Amino acid sequence: MTRGSDDPRPRTGDRTRRPGLPLGRPFGVPVYVTSSWWIVAVLITLVYGGIVQSRLALGPSAYLLAFVFAILLYASVLVHELAHSLVARRYGLPVRRIVLYVLGGVSEIDREAPTPGREFWIAFSGPLLSLLLAAGAFVLAYFTDPFSVTGELLFQLWVANLLVGVFNLLPGLPLDGGRLLRAGVWKMTGRAHTGSVVAAWGGRVLALGVAALPFLFAWSAGSSPGPWAVVWGLVLAGFMWMGAGEALGNARVRARVPGLRARALARPAVVVPADLPLERADHRAGEAGVDTIVVTDDDGTPVSVVHPAAAEAITGERRARVPVSDVSRALTRHSRVSADLEGEELLAELTRHPLPEYLVVEADGALSGVLRAVDVNAAMAGRSPSGRR
Repeated sequence: MTRGSDDPRPRTGDRTRRPGLPLGRPFGVPVYVTSSWWIVAVLITLVYGGIVQSRLALGPSAYLLAFVFAILLYASVLVHELAHSLVARRYGLPVRRIVLYVLGGVSEIDREAPTPGREFWIAFSGPLLSLLLAAGAFVLAYFTDPFSVTGELLFQLWVANLLVGVFNLLPGLPLDGGRLLRAGVWKMTGRAHTGSVVAAWGGRVLALGVAALPFLFAWSAGSSPGPWAVVWGLVLAGFMWMGAGEALGNARVRARVPGLRARALARPAVVVPADLPLERADHRAGEAGVDTIVVTDDDGTPVSVVHPAAAEAITGERRARVPVSDVSRALTRHSRVSADLEGEELLAELTRHPLPEYLVVEADGALSGVLRAVDVNAAMAGRSPSGRR
């Protein structure tokens, strides 16, 4: 699967936090595996080990071979995700990392594909490579003794890649097939938002179908569904339902992107020198009817913005002594955005350099106000920015 920037809201958190154990950087792409992988590895080893024993009579070694299958399955997932990542990078989209977890893997791509054609090829590359590997392993297995260790490993390899390829082609988000459906609808309608909504609802329909499959198979055979089949069906269905729901929510958010205006979202601010006591700065802000304070150096250049939480922590008589510079957050060279930025251009600028706030400046360099990431997020969620006067 791929996970692009479906949720376009600016983030200010730590994007470098490791999601699991690092496995390496094939082709420069960081790969991590979460601890949940061991859950699946143990289950596959226990369940499939008995099957291998019945086929090859290897004794305890059958469970070692079953564990190898678990590794091959996730190696197949990794190859699948690498295909997504390399195609995305070929199109100039930055890839943050690949994460392998209990139900498969995901390629985290930092920007959305700009066209339906590129969306299609990024999504299709993973299943395509998985199916090609399945076909190659199947041909090799055909010429190998099926009751040998080599034959069993080749059998495992083509089955693993076939499962990964076919499952991901199902037409609903968050699966690759959902992104293929999204690309198709996007191409026909000219609207990425419509494609996302259709593909997300496709994912919800698929989730219901996956949950029902164990019962349908059992009833068609005139028996009751096994507990493991029901549990895995519900787990997969829940994963797909939540992923589809997240895609729907993000589609609604993205639909509001064209309405973003840097000048309209900027909070009016007062400009004060760095050594001005906080109490006097509050007085100036109150007179101006604003809640945002920009701090300048001796030359009058903005260097920081008063941090509301830090300022509120200063109480009583201390507010008359503590300078605003002590409760301010420094600006960087990426902290300035043009007041004329709108829509996707504004969003691209903010997501390129995620910060808690930005100075909004006019073409002549005059300060228009301060744009806070929380206000952008509120606007995209359809809420009124908090704290605005």
